[in-house]
Amino acid sequence: MLQDLHTSKEPVLITEHGQPSAYLVDVDDYEMMQKRMSILEGIAKGEQAIRNDDVLTNQQAKEKMDK
Repeated sequence: MLQDLHTSKEPVLITEHGQPSAYLVDVDDYEMMQKRMSILEGIAKGEQAIRNDDVLTNQQAKEKMDK
């Protein structure tokens, strides 16, 4: 099963009493998904900051970083 997982890169659905319970995924794929989630969370925070008008101009950001 693990060899097929590494070859196909397709997650394996594990069921419990006929109901979906978990997915078995390749380690490299899991790590890539974690990185993508981190990037998407950062984008979501940025979009929320824009909606809340919690933004700085380029000049304000430079001044803040110089402190």
